[in-house]
Amino acid sequence: MRPCPDHIRDLDLNDPLARFKERFDLPADTLYLDGNSLGAQPKATADAVSATLAQWRTELIKGWNQGWFDAPERLGNLMAPIIGAGPGEVLVSDNITLNIFKLLGYLMGQRQDERRVVLSEGGNFPTDGYIAQGYCQVSGYEHRFLPEGEALAAHLDGVAVVVLSQVNYRTGRLRDMAETTRLVHAHGAEVIWDLAHSAGALPVDLKGSGARYAVGCTYKYLNGGPGAPAFLYVDRDCLNQGWQPLSGWHGHAAPFAFEADYAPASDISRFRTGTHSALIYTALEASLTMWAEVDMQALRAKSLALGELFRDSLKDLFAAHGIEDITPEAAQRGSQVSLVDTQNGYAIVQALIARGVIGDYREPGLMRFGFTPLYLSYADVWQAAQHFREVIESGEYREARFHVRGAVT
Repeated sequence: MRPCPDHIRDLDLNDPLARFKERFDLPADTLYLDGNSLGAQPKATADAVSATLAQWRTELIKGWNQGWFDAPERLGNLMAPIIGAGPGEVLVSDNITLNIFKLLGYLMGQRQDERRVVLSEGGNFPTDGYIAQGYCQVSGYEHRFLPEGEALAAHLDGVAVVVLSQVNYRTGRLRDMAETTRLVHAHGAEVIWDLAHSAGALPVDLKGSGARYAVGCTYKYLNGGPGAPAFLYVDRDCLNQGWQPLSGWHGHAAPFAFEADYAPASDISRFRTGTHSALIYTALEASLTMWAEVDMQALRAKSLALGELFRDSLKDLFAAHGIEDITPEAAQRGSQVSLVDTQNGYAIVQALIARGVIGDYREPGLMRFGFTPLYLSYADVWQAAQHFREVIESGEYREARFHVRGAVT
């Protein structure tokens, strides 16, 4: 049975996270279901960045001793509770691609056995595989792909490091982090977890899962802004065990001693590289400060409920118009709904965007809708579903303008 407006109203009235929507600067007449690609802007961001601009103007280079220089570690400690890590185990730095390269070099440099294979996922977001291939190209190690849909255990022979996403960017399927980590460790390998589609979308428990290494981004569910820095996690017991290959001066044990030879810092700072942007770190800090107030269990419950509301509102439509819902069921998914229409998917998404309902499109035929509980209400999701229905039933998506491809989908 399709949800009714009275039920939607009751859900919003009883939502423990409803107060957070007022803390975002959302554009009028927009239903934003693309926070899995770029999060919305918190209202605190503009004032925070303005304050840093003023600090730059009045304090000039003194600002580096007024909070700019230690931002990677300070923001890492704000990130830690969100992903189930401890103080001093998370660094906010660079981007996911560079952080995977750092960890691959750090881990492979410690191997004393004959394992020389780095394994990446086939069918998942390609940048993780690209950088693993690049690392192997320059280091002489072998790179392999885990074929999509095949069991991991069957592909671990000779493998030293596996790079895995906790949530698949296409389907939204959620891996069991604890079970998978135990499996990889039992085969004598190590795993680097990519949390791009899980950090800020659901409770993550790195320590409790036995995970030792992870990376992730902050511009999606964590609302750090376009190009916001990524983060890197290393379990405390695994720090100070080798070099990471991008040995920039900020990762030196004494960066302002300006010594000729590199000596890595003994803590998480060894994974720093060079100078970062005080402005973009300020924007992210404004969001992470807000995240300290979020109940992650309530967030997860609302995330799943929003996804189910969207699917329940459109289930009959999918069947009637040949749209495939590949979204995993609740316990096995992240915070998105994934639909496939190989012929019309792009045009459908463009027609929705023209109506102010923003999702995104990925080849081939994939329509993704992200559910970000801090700034989406149940009414927002219900209204978005009604727009989806109207676009399909009216044939609006067939208009020529919706078939013109842009550079970014």
